[in-house]
Amino acid sequence: MLSITLEELDAVRDANARAEFAGLGDRARTLEAETNALELEIEDACLQAFASGLEPGELEFHLLVFRSLTNLERVGDYAFKVAQDLESLAPRARSATLQDVLPLVTLLKEMVETLAFAFAERDVKAAREVMKLDFEQVDALYEQMQRASLTRLMERPEDNEVALTAGRMARNLERLGDHLVNIAERLERLVMGHSHTHRLLNSH
Repeated sequence: MLSITLEELDAVRDANARAEFAGLGDRARTLEAETNALELEIEDACLQAFASGLEPGELEFHLLVFRSLTNLERVGDYAFKVAQDLESLAPRARSATLQDVLPLVTLLKEMVETLAFAFAERDVKAAREVMKLDFEQVDALYEQMQRASLTRLMERPEDNEVALTAGRMARNLERLGDHLVNIAERLERLVMGHSHTHRLLNSH
């Protein structure tokens, strides 16, 4: 599911870089449908694993995946909404408004890639890097986009729909990052809990 989110963010970034937005919403809709189908597939796989019995370590990891499915699905939803808004906004917006989106999309793409690595390797350092990127950079860029939208709204009130759409895109991107952080926090707790248990066992 994270790889599909990467495709969605890549599609947004590439469309923005090329200034060619036609078909972006349809592409994102296709990827969103793949996300929803994969969510059901992973949910079924987790339920089957629970029913068959798992070793304690694997049980906790499957529970982590199961509990994170909603977050992953919401990540896809927000990426889809941004793609739709960007396609509708592009013909009416100045290039400066569109370029505000690019740094945040690029940063979120880095967060998704780092989280995918953290998941695959059960790497606490990578999970914490996801949290750090959100806290130190995503939130700041979000505030910057919101201020830019308000400034444009005051300077050109006739462009209120453009400003409001840009603000909505900023909120959706910020929320996307929040869901990635939720997953990273769960992974950190899982790995650190295992590490603590391992140390206790080895001390006896």
